[in-house]
Amino acid sequence: MVRPPTDLHTLFRVMAEFEGALSRPTARRRSPSRSDADAGPRADAFAALLLAAQSGSSWACTDLWTDHAPAVMAFLRARGSHEPEDLTSEVFLAVFDQLDRFRGGEAEFRTFVFTIAYRRLVDELRRRSKRGFHEEWDDELDVRRSPSAEHEALSRLSDDATRALLEGLPPDQRDVMVLRIIADLTVEQVADILGKRPGAVKALQRRALTALRKKFSTGRTPEGASDDSRE
Repeated sequence: MVRPPTDLHTLFRVMAEFEGALSRPTARRRSPSRSDADAGPRADAFAALLLAAQSGSSWACTDLWTDHAPAVMAFLRARGSHEPEDLTSEVFLAVFDQLDRFRGGEAEFRTFVFTIAYRRLVDELRRRSKRGFHEEWDDELDVRRSPSAEHEALSRLSDDATRALLEGLPPDQRDVMVLRIIADLTVEQVADILGKRPGAVKALQRRALTALRKKFSTGRTPEGASDDSRE
């Protein structure tokens, strides 16, 4: 299960990893690893799970939901959905409705799920832009009435700061970064979802990283950020 970054330190570490990968002109040949040996059994396990879900097995559908819904909800929330839980449910209703027509492995399934999620998100944002958005006030949810309002505000600070950094990007760059970081998709998968070429996605990613790095350079860089790079 993908665990999306929830603080500035994690976001900065992921940024460093992306920058390291982008800075390498060519990919280095990897030596065989345990993950390579596990690839075959993992693919077989997903194929069996998918077949069971396509046959209507409730446990298999539940497993697909459990494996992918948290990342979908995190993506929708990070991209500004006002009702990410409801929208996630809509996404998986569409996923399961189209499941019998899906063909592919786990990576293709992830692209399939996030393509639906992205389209549902675009629909919501368009509806809101046309009619505006009104949120009713709920006395029980008003943190000003809570004795621990200061504590709640502090606990949400890092989440809000991370979201604010991403929200400061142009929409196309924000889409790329959220899909890459939170959805943990490859450049090629993001390109398929957004209907862009991989080269265009890489260019948007570079510009987004440059913009975010400039924000950090103002003195908000978290201490102890990792310089590790991933393959």
